[in-house]
Order: sequence, then structure tokens, then C-alpha cells
Amino acid sequence: MRLAILALEGVFDTGLAVLLDTIAAANELAVMQGIARPPFEARVVGLQEQVRTGLGLTVTVELLHRVRRPDWVVVPALNAKQPQQLLRALDREDVLQTAIQLRAWHARGAGIAAACIGTFLLAESGLLDGHEATTTWSLAPLFRQRYPRVRLDDTRMIAASGRIVTAGAAMGHLDLALWLMRQTSPELAALVARFMLIDRRPSQARYIIPDFLAHADPLIEQFERWAREHLTSGFSLQAAAKALAVTPRTLQRRTEAVLGKSPLAFFQDLRVERAQHLISLGQDLDHIASEVGYDDTGTLRNLLRRRLGRGVRELRAEE
Repeated sequence: MRLAILALEGVFDTGLAVLLDTIAAANELAVMQGIARPPFEARVVGLQEQVRTGLGLTVTVELLHRVRRPDWVVVPALNAKQPQQLLRALDREDVLQTAIQLRAWHARGAGIAAACIGTFLLAESGLLDGHEATTTWSLAPLFRQRYPRVRLDDTRMIAASGRIVTAGAAMGHLDLALWLMRQTSPELAALVARFMLIDRRPSQARYIIPDFLAHADPLIEQFERWAREHLTSGFSLQAAAKALAVTPRTLQRRTEAVLGKSPLAFFQDLRVERAQHLISLGQDLDHIASEVGYDDTGTLRNLLRRRLGRGVRELRAEE
């Protein structure tokens, strides 16, 4: 498999290094297993012969026009973790040129993969329009607002749609590298994961911090505060809207636009987050159920089981 790893100015050091190190480990282990030729050829490519990483290191790259068509183009993240910083980066000339090149590569049959903030660069090309995708959960509200045609599910660690694949937050670069390896050899990918102590993470859901996402929008931030104050008494869309001085329809629309879910679903996320915290403290499940607004323990237990079951289904689908 020929891989072209696209490095732009300010590339996220960890993302680039993780991809290269994991692929190198796969090639070394393949040779140890008696395979005559390393199965992966990875080249770092870009628009100029040298780029500086986010931490100021210098990386030598191959110019795009000199690279023959790869099997997969991989777009690691830029080191732009805050919304305004990222928006400025997306307006850069090299990013605009990259979008054109990604479309050209895809039209010639190359697969396109991106991880973390690299998914924004891929979305800029328009190739994600109409496709399922994931991204770094912390910037999901911005992603939804900027790319409304993309079918985003930020709870997923990997989202594959044809010859386009996206991966979640920073260490999603690892998950993406293993996914690419599994397309050639599932056995080798499993071996690499064991040697490098890489756990399978089917979902980002357990890592998402609802409070952080709520700060992406003033109304959602107010709703989040109201919800936490009413976890014990339960959810009412009408009561929430009245407390926030908006109509239920406005609250419903804004929550869907920013968070990609209904007000009730977000309220349930807060319940699960609170319940998991209390479980980690060793509290009794009956007490926890009453703390998060359930009359019986069975309802809470079923909710937690469904969340776990979703992660397992996503893992199987990825395989």
C-alpha cells in the first residue's frame, strides 16, 4: 500500500509522528514474520520542500507534483486547537491548494483519510459532503456549522464512507493508522496493536465533555447550566425553554445545530456523565439513580448498557 502523508506548515507533531511510527512498526513486524517486502510505503508530501511543525521542528517533504498516485492520501491534523486559530488556518493559501489536490487525487482513484483537525482540511475540499464522518469531538460544533452537508457523528472514532475515512481526536491518528493496515492485513494490524499497546476505542463518546461543548454557544451554555440543576427532577422541554426565555422550537433547533442532538439527548448525556462519575466514587447504584432523576435502578442500568452496546456495535462495524 502506497501512502502519501500530507504535511502542511504547522502540522501537529504527534499526529505526523504517530502515523509514521505505526507504519514503520508494521513494516518491521512484517519482515520479522517472514514477509519478503514491507507492505507499506509511506512518503511525507507537501507543497514545499520543508515545513515547520507546530512545535517548530523542520521536516523535509516530497513535492506533491513529483509523487505518483498513492493508494491513500492521509491528512494529519494542524496544530490549531482553538476555533478562531483553526478558522484562520483554513483561510491559508496552502490549505486552499490542498483542497484542490485532494479532489484531484480522489478523482484519480486514491482513497482519502484524515484524522482530528485534518478532517476540517478534508471537509474544505467538499469531498465529505453527503458522507458520514467524524472529527475531534471538541470542535464538533464548529464542524457542524461550517459543513452542514456532512453527516457528522462525533461520537465515532472511525467513520468510513467508501474511499473516504475520518478519525476522531488527537490520538485518533493511531486508530486511523490501524484501520489502514487492516485493509491490507487484519492480522498484522492486530500484531502492531499488541506490540505498541494500542487499545481498541470504538467510540469517542466516553471521552466527550458535555460542559466543554456547551460553551460553543451562549444559549446551549445556559441550557447546560439549567439541565445540571434539574438532573434530579427530570427533563421538560417546555420548562427549559421557559427558563431560558425562548420557544421550545428555538431550543430544539439550536441544540440540533450546535450539538447534533436533541435537548433530551443532551440531558441524557449529562445524566450518564454524572452517573459514571458517582460510580467511579463507589456510590450505590440505587442512590445514583435518584441523583440523576430515575425512579428505579433498572432504567439507569439499561441506559448505561445501551451506551456500552453502541460502542461494541461500532467496533464490529469498523472491523
